[in-house]
Amino acid sequence: MKKVLLIILFSILGLIVILLLTWFCISGNKIREFKDSEGNTLEGSISEKFTMEINGAKNGFFINSKSVDNPVLLLVSSGPGTDDYFLTERFPNMHIDDMFTLVYWDYRGMGIAYDSSIDPKSISMEVLLQDTKAVTEYLKQRFNQNKIYIMGFSGGTHIALNAALKYPEDYYAYIGMAQVVEKGYERDQLMYDFMKDVFEQRSDKKRLAKLDSIVHYEEDGLHCNDWKSYVFLLHDAGGGTTYNETEFWGIDLPIILSHCYTVQEKIDYIRGMNMYRITTLDSELDSYDYRKSITKLDIPAYFISGEYDYNCPWPLVEDYCSKIVAPDKQFYKITNSAHSPLWENAEDSYKVVKEIKEKTYLER
Repeated sequence: MKKVLLIILFSILGLIVILLLTWFCISGNKIREFKDSEGNTLEGSISEKFTMEINGAKNGFFINSKSVDNPVLLLVSSGPGTDDYFLTERFPNMHIDDMFTLVYWDYRGMGIAYDSSIDPKSISMEVLLQDTKAVTEYLKQRFNQNKIYIMGFSGGTHIALNAALKYPEDYYAYIGMAQVVEKGYERDQLMYDFMKDVFEQRSDKKRLAKLDSIVHYEEDGLHCNDWKSYVFLLHDAGGGTTYNETEFWGIDLPIILSHCYTVQEKIDYIRGMNMYRITTLDSELDSYDYRKSITKLDIPAYFISGEYDYNCPWPLVEDYCSKIVAPDKQFYKITNSAHSPLWENAEDSYKVVKEIKEKTYLER
């Protein structure tokens, strides 16, 4: 009887694996499209996925908009080195492309722009800022815009914030979603306090012990000594990329099952993420505190965080917003979301971005 049950169990597991592999292998290039009431492509809309050379390197783009007459919003991908378009497929209610021409940008060496021949040491902040400028000029010219909006997401806020500082004449406003603020004891302490509180409420002694085993104390305070395990525990506690989901359910599986990437692009997605860990940019970001290094912007600055985001802890973002000098600024905390509020709570995020547009957009 046990042998029969084992055979059945392994058969079921084998079938699941085959189905997943089949799904993986039939992945394609399907991205969001806009249809009218009769199922035809909506006139004036745009749905594009393509790569093009920028400053001698391949760059990738997903562009969605109900109308090409809308202002352009350049979304600088997270990581750095992580494509985010799969979230649009997973959270179909996210529709700021109703009011913006939304451009997801895969900068050099990442996502659909992965290139195995690229030297990781050639990718620095300065190089990526030059690329940002070139991409911005391309979008302004293509869509006949005097300025565009720039939004950084998580690790992409490093690039977008510095671009807003260096090229303010190009942008109506800077939007930092899940803004990185500092790398040090304050971030580590906020993450620790959040996780400890959650695990104590759950009476989860195993995770509490693991948490305490991967931190140490220095004169300035608590520090993490195993970032990978720290983030893994953070997802367990509900404060990771998506609220109350592990990395597997919130990130890995949706990428595997997504239809917006080919099989090769899914493989390159991982290769690009790994490559970005050994770039010059990675070493440049070994230590930072934007409350000290970028204290003033010449354009409006807005910050959006999820109430459970402790990957880029929202209290630090709120503190940064209170300190930075800008023509206009505001911090928005989005409920029922963690690190990805634009998608997780699409309704509230839409209202926030709409408010930002209404305050800053000048018709061309």
